[in-house]
Amino acid sequence: MDIGGRLREVRESRGMSQRDLAARAGLTSSAISLIEQNKSSPSVASLKRLLDAIPMNMSEFFTVVEREERQKYFYSPDEYIELSPQDIGLGESAARVSLRQLGNASRHSLQVLHETYPPGADTGPELLKHEGEEAGIIVSGIIEVTVGDQVRVLNPGDGYLFSSQLPHRFRNINDAPCVVISACTPPTF
Repeated sequence: MDIGGRLREVRESRGMSQRDLAARAGLTSSAISLIEQNKSSPSVASLKRLLDAIPMNMSEFFTVVEREERQKYFYSPDEYIELSPQDIGLGESAARVSLRQLGNASRHSLQVLHETYPPGADTGPELLKHEGEEAGIIVSGIIEVTVGDQVRVLNPGDGYLFSSQLPHRFRNINDAPCVVISACTPPTF
């Protein structure tokens, strides 16, 4: 997906200049320009901050509108919607987080994600915050989760549940990939 082109398209459709978006998101207009030209890749946290300033959630940004007449209930893994395509940078590492959404969350009150964190990957140096609540269960690997002032390393079978309005971050501190199945309600990520 052309992240920069999509960001420019959304920004312009809202009648915002690069300066307007930069001021609302707390970034420089030159940073916005580099992202829109695909010369710079934002972290998940930075992209979330940009979309919050528009306002738009990650799901809306990445979801291709389903044009099916018939309601869809079942999905194969190749039909999940990637919310963090591989050209989005994450933190200092080159590792990429995969956040794959089940179905079109804009049509539901629940967002379900299949998350994969390669060794060293994280959601970015900035803590995430958004409306809603989220929960997840670690399927494999280990992950360090920060919620507010609490930090915990979670192992397979461990879970989390918190208000997404609390600052939070996910970081794989292990040398093996970590897989998490998570849910957010309402779908605001």
